[in-house]
Amino acid sequence: MSVQAASLTFATYSLINGISLAFIFLFYDLGTIFQVFLITAGTFGAMALIGATTKIDLSKFRSILVFGLIGIIIASVVNMFMHSGPFEYIISIAGVLIFAGLTAYDTQKLLEIGANSDPESDGTRKVAIIGALALYLDFINLFLFMLRIFGGGRD
Repeated sequence: MSVQAASLTFATYSLINGISLAFIFLFYDLGTIFQVFLITAGTFGAMALIGATTKIDLSKFRSILVFGLIGIIIASVVNMFMHSGPFEYIISIAGVLIFAGLTAYDTQKLLEIGANSDPESDGTRKVAIIGALALYLDFINLFLFMLRIFGGGRD
């Protein structure tokens, strides 16, 4: 895939995702969405800063985070049939922790790749697009899990 095709694919995915996320306005108040967005932005920024500045190699946590992600996917599917509010709350807390960790990990990984790459090569540009997608997904999922925790929904 060319750099232009990867960029167009990412932009298209972001547009479709943005349209689908517009439905949260039906379920949550605008003030709540704004507050949770600010909380998410602060958390995301803090975790990206930690990932960028820590001397700890976060790659050793990758497998734990991936297993946790698989776990919350399975738990979410199970909870679709159970309809347990407390279980959904636990899943949401786990989701926040996992995507906060993935944000730090992805940031550190991208900085390491960037430090060892030629910024003019197509390969580096493709990796940058994939990295941007990873961080975008981290942010969106962090936001959605926090919205479940703090949102409350419309009455």
